[in-house]
Amino acid sequence: MEPRVLPGASFLDMALPQSVGYNSRTRSGTECEDKRMSLDADAIVDRRRLRRKLTFWRVAAVVIVLVAVGFGVAMLTPGSGIKPGDEAIARIRIQGLIRGNQERVEALERLGRSNAKAVIVHLDSPGGTTAGSEQLYDALRNLQSKKPMVVVVDGLAASGAYIAALASDHIIAHDTSLVGSIGVLFQFPNFSEVLKTIGIKVEEIKSSPLKAAPNGFEPTSPEARAAIDAIVQDSYAWFKNLVKTRRKLDDTELAKVADGRVFTGRQGVPLRLVDELGNERTALAWLEKEKKIPASTRVRDYSLEPRFRELSFLHVAAWGFDAAGWSTLARRVDTWAGTEAVERLNLDGLLALWHPSASN
Repeated sequence: MEPRVLPGASFLDMALPQSVGYNSRTRSGTECEDKRMSLDADAIVDRRRLRRKLTFWRVAAVVIVLVAVGFGVAMLTPGSGIKPGDEAIARIRIQGLIRGNQERVEALERLGRSNAKAVIVHLDSPGGTTAGSEQLYDALRNLQSKKPMVVVVDGLAASGAYIAALASDHIIAHDTSLVGSIGVLFQFPNFSEVLKTIGIKVEEIKSSPLKAAPNGFEPTSPEARAAIDAIVQDSYAWFKNLVKTRRKLDDTELAKVADGRVFTGRQGVPLRLVDELGNERTALAWLEKEKKIPASTRVRDYSLEPRFRELSFLHVAAWGFDAAGWSTLARRVDTWAGTEAVERLNLDGLLALWHPSASN
């Protein structure tokens, strides 16, 4: 279609508006392009900033994971506290019921290979299984052959715990600490009367009369009772001989302390169950006097077992209180009767245990 030409208008006049419109569109396109480029630059800057933030948080996450893993390893690995080259005195604690524990044995072996100058053993335990107490005694005796060792009885070193104390060079107790309970116990429940009352009878077929005896489902036979008594007496003889040998007692002195009673620290000194009264400072003074180890030597805690070994909620709660700085509350929770009651359910076999009734 031919462009319409108005009278008096030149070709330039007709082309000019189109040219101006073209230039306007050009400028508008350039401005859009500039804005788009500006937006692209801002997006690039934002992406770089976001990448830096992501990199920071990734590195932070890795560091947190590594710290958590290191903390977990430290908490779950026995034997922490004495560093290579550290010539401090190691302080170890044996608390609660004593059972077989290979991790504790290995931790004591590592302590024997360390540069620790001596070992102070803090004891507060009613005892435990005879086998577990013997295992602990052997491990401590092995350690005592390499390092001077002193036992400090904080509250209780009865029965199996006193077996452990016998491994040391020197036994120190507070005036009111309890020691002794030299004896062996074998307990088993008997439900035969209850089963008879509710009309339940347990049938069994066994190879010989003493197999699985006593079993708690029937009255204990005289033969089964005699067999168990022989085991108790044999272990009792071993215990008494250990006390006699390690404490250098004659038969008369042994008879005075081996009837199963517990004694206070004050009573234990003249009976020669305890060497002297005191605390950790007394132990340091003895090490300086007898072993020429300065009393000013640093004392470091040495852990024998992981804090979460039992995974009992009470132990975890105690650890939390301890981490928060409430050590007194932590110790009370950790030694609460409910905790020990739960642990006692796991005891099996012959016991070297001071076991007063729950009513006491």
